[in-house]
Amino acid sequence: MDDRYTNLNYDVICIGGGPAGFTASVAAARNGASVLLVERHGFLGGMLTAGGTGPMMSYHAGDTQVVQGIPHEMIARMEALGLSPGHMEDFVGYASSVTPFSPEGMKLVMEDMCIEAGVTLLYHTTFIDCTMADDQIHEVRLFAKNGFFTARAKVFIDASADADLAVSAGVSTVYGRESDNQAQPMSMNILVGGVDREKVIDFVLANKEDMLKTIPFDKLRIIPRSGIQGGFQILNTLRAEGKTEIDNGHFLCFETNTLGQYIINMTHVRRKSPVDAFDLTYAEIEGRKQAHATFDVFKKYVPGFENAHLISTGPNIGIRESRKIDGIYKLTEVDLVTSVMFPDAIAMGGYPIDVHLAPEAGKKYPKLKPGQWYSIPYRSLVTEKVRNLVVAGRCISATHQACGATRVTPILMAIAQGAGTAASIAAKCGCHVKDVDVTLLRETLKKDGAFLEEYQAN
Repeated sequence: MDDRYTNLNYDVICIGGGPAGFTASVAAARNGASVLLVERHGFLGGMLTAGGTGPMMSYHAGDTQVVQGIPHEMIARMEALGLSPGHMEDFVGYASSVTPFSPEGMKLVMEDMCIEAGVTLLYHTTFIDCTMADDQIHEVRLFAKNGFFTARAKVFIDASADADLAVSAGVSTVYGRESDNQAQPMSMNILVGGVDREKVIDFVLANKEDMLKTIPFDKLRIIPRSGIQGGFQILNTLRAEGKTEIDNGHFLCFETNTLGQYIINMTHVRRKSPVDAFDLTYAEIEGRKQAHATFDVFKKYVPGFENAHLISTGPNIGIRESRKIDGIYKLTEVDLVTSVMFPDAIAMGGYPIDVHLAPEAGKKYPKLKPGQWYSIPYRSLVTEKVRNLVVAGRCISATHQACGATRVTPILMAIAQGAGTAASIAAKCGCHVKDVDVTLLRETLKKDGAFLEEYQAN
């Protein structure tokens, strides 16, 4: 290996360049840290650009935009370039808002923001493991086409989504649901083009009684994009007649940044682990099989899709949940639905608890009130065990149900801005990450545009 791979030493190293890793790295760099961002793909964005996920949901709680700062800046830049129509009312009636976007445009804007901030990007590089010295990470071992190499930092951010670095550092984790270790199913999303969007809207309006009741039917011709969430009886009838084996209870699709182009999100691969290579391989194969079968049903039975063509699947299967760290504080669903405003809150969220698993016997998933939001404490991002590790993304310390809300990209990006800002502060002061001055952290986040206003129940 040449000299570029020797003596790699930074203030902050971030493992993973998905939405969380991108945001955390930009936040750390803007606050004065030298940052290395390690990503296995040849681009940033994670599930948003490599998993076919879209739209982003939700930046809002009712009419209040509770995710701002770097995540909003990214969308504002994309909107100015015609790469996103911006935030809009949720046309399928589930969240407060949705934000369609161009995945290719997102790759470009994320890179621009990283480079402008001074982040060093390292693509096509895989995290292998780390070595510890006392109670801190000494260095990470990485692998690229040209071999193995190591890199050191004062503070490390685990934005791997699966807590890969945390596990290597000896942090205990919980996989999936606490009672049975079952994680949310994975989904292979389907991108299709050539859809007659007016027919899609007509279909929803003609079948109001069979659609999600919270769809804003009177605004569907005004909202800039369209979609479907419903068709419960239609799918039941198709199954009863042996015309499909789709196990999803309803049709679900969202129009993208490009008019007439839709993402279908209906496949489910259950009881397979995204942190097991054989399971993940099975999930990719099974997910693709389900995707093609689902698209066939749309072409045959959903008006507007008769002449549609399949553009792509994935390319990677979408993952909702895997490992979550045991942090200093475990965020719970009760914290969310009662809007606990933590004194060390570093992010807010308004997305509901959304779990693609049937609840355990005798239980129901709690719901938020309209316009209600909740807070995420900094203590859920750090551990007692490792003094220089901060976690960002869906692997923060949270219960299975709480993760069902905080896992979505706008909220995990808000969390990641907190993680990156904290990492920069810890790198400067040399303190244990759990001892970062929370007042300074919150003041810095507010200065950088983050929303930290407390929810007040009416």
